[in-house]
Amino acid sequence: MGVLTTKVLTGNWGVEGSHTLAVYRERGGYSALEKALAMEPGAITEEVLASGLRGRGGAGFPTGRKWSFVPAAERRGGKPVYLICNADESEPGTFKDRFCIWNDPHLLIEGCLIACRAIDSKAAYIYLRGEFKYVKTRLDQALAEARAAGLVGAGSRHGIEIHTHLGAGAYICGEETGLISSLEGGRGQPKLKPPFPAVEGAWGCPTVVNNVETLQVVPWIINNGGAAYKAMGTERSPGTKLFSVSGHVEHPGVYEIDLGLPMRDLIEQVCGGVRGGWENLKAVIPGGSSVPVMTRDEVERASMDYESINEVAGSYLGSGGMIVMDQSVDMVRALTNLLRFYAHESCGQCTPCREGVGWMYQVLQRLDAGVATENDLATLKDLADNIHSRTICFFGASAAMPVQSFLKKFRGEFMDRIERAAGALAVPPTAGRHEALAK
Repeated sequence: MGVLTTKVLTGNWGVEGSHTLAVYRERGGYSALEKALAMEPGAITEEVLASGLRGRGGAGFPTGRKWSFVPAAERRGGKPVYLICNADESEPGTFKDRFCIWNDPHLLIEGCLIACRAIDSKAAYIYLRGEFKYVKTRLDQALAEARAAGLVGAGSRHGIEIHTHLGAGAYICGEETGLISSLEGGRGQPKLKPPFPAVEGAWGCPTVVNNVETLQVVPWIINNGGAAYKAMGTERSPGTKLFSVSGHVEHPGVYEIDLGLPMRDLIEQVCGGVRGGWENLKAVIPGGSSVPVMTRDEVERASMDYESINEVAGSYLGSGGMIVMDQSVDMVRALTNLLRFYAHESCGQCTPCREGVGWMYQVLQRLDAGVATENDLATLKDLADNIHSRTICFFGASAAMPVQSFLKKFRGEFMDRIERAAGALAVPPTAGRHEALAK
């Protein structure tokens, strides 16, 4: 399988002025919107269903199916429908969406308009991460251009308005119900489901939440057909996908590839290889920091698609944030650093997460400092097992899965830290002082 068949998302990247309306239109922009406006809303959803497009925010849920859950007009009791674009890109290791908006903001605007047409919505909200003020500025400029050209708002044929909203930098607002709570003006805390947002979301109205990358794929599907999109990638993971590759590779960055490409090919052919050569590879986190880590052996057997990564390594494609680690990485310290983030970002709503994630971080600090015992290791595993799937949202599992996988796949490094700590404690205090003086 080749690296990339067709540039679905990155075709305009690197083109001078790609963020402007003039250049976007010169390169065929908004032709998909024209086509969509001539279609029945249900036909748009059917085309997206036929494409097999899966949500690119991490969960991988079929996009067309999500749209189809919105109740028909006669069952909504007069309530409006809202589209929310999730641009709250906060997952450590993931940095694709900011590039999508920066390089091609009009592609996102066009995707939002088509999605609104499909779900019978007259208003879309693009919720951006708090640190993305510079991205919001560029997006607002593109919206102003589109509005002046009669492509957005009351002056357009469709009457669909698009608003931008800047969050306050909370990771939890990447979860769709937490995002909705924040957009409504409340605390960014997730809500129990059901009801699902498609039935009762923002302001109690049917709401569809899609990732930036997901919505930017939609214009290509409308222009070229669902079958053409499904012909790329694999049968169960069709299309192309963006991957944010960081860590110990020669050429880190954001890359669009066909799904199904062998993981080793992505690292070696696209990213220039592992620093120090392939044998220096130690581990890879494939889908953002919240998914289980993979060993080099697993990387060699896996492909970049939803099914392969799960079947080979019990991990997930997630948001496509690939973190590559070479042999220099101390896995105890790496996990401690990850848990520092999750302990800080818990919204505090659920007891297992509020208490447990901070507790896991404290244990890992003890391990990293060389003062932990094997009992601490057992406590760490027990905490992770009891947090996973016992919280309102997926945050608890996101913090637990790295711990579970690091302990399972790199247990030797954790045991070595404990054994070294035990050996240090076994040295008589006087002897220890003499040795220190001798140095």
